[in-house]
Amino acid sequence: MNFQKRSLLEKDIDTLNQTIQQMSHLVEQSTDQAVQALLERDGEVARQIINQDAQVNGLRYQVEKLALQAIATQQPMAGDLRAIMTAVYVALELERIGDHAVNIARLVLRVGADGPFTSLYKLPAMAQRARDMVHEAVLAFLQRDEDLARLVMADDDRIDARYAELIRETLQDMRDDDYIPRATTLLLVGQNLERIGDRATNIAERAIFAASGVVEEAPSEPYP
Repeated sequence: MNFQKRSLLEKDIDTLNQTIQQMSHLVEQSTDQAVQALLERDGEVARQIINQDAQVNGLRYQVEKLALQAIATQQPMAGDLRAIMTAVYVALELERIGDHAVNIARLVLRVGADGPFTSLYKLPAMAQRARDMVHEAVLAFLQRDEDLARLVMADDDRIDARYAELIRETLQDMRDDDYIPRATTLLLVGQNLERIGDRATNIAERAIFAASGVVEEAPSEPYP
């Protein structure tokens, strides 16, 4: 590959990485805001998250377009090709993470100003862990940091454990029939946060592949 072609390829990959960073920032922000909207019963913020999803989707398609253009015009090989293909996969996972944040925002609108939640305190910690996992997984991909990617994969057990605790406590609270609709909302929010953690783990696995060419999956644990 001549110097000019190499320079163009590096520019294309840099543009891909910048777009991935922009997507990551948006979905991390949406995750934080969705849980905060639930805490504060803020329907306006929930609607903003839902409306912002179109921007996330647009960035995903932009990543795909950039990737196809780079492959068609620069004919990348080996590590460069892995990086480009992984960027497409990461964008897809980030778009789905954005969908989970939108799901939470829609639950905020559904629950409205109904009565108080008794197990709500679990959710901010889950949301923070999920957000951090997304941020760290994307960083691991951008920096080709296999060690950081493995730390993200190990963290998935922590968010799974928090979700299991939320399920146990919420099911106990559902002994009060009047609380069942709000308890169901809590479980659905927790499920979406747990899935965000799973998708961050997927990104971390692909970060290792982009860096080394080795497929390394997080160990699966039996669900408690």
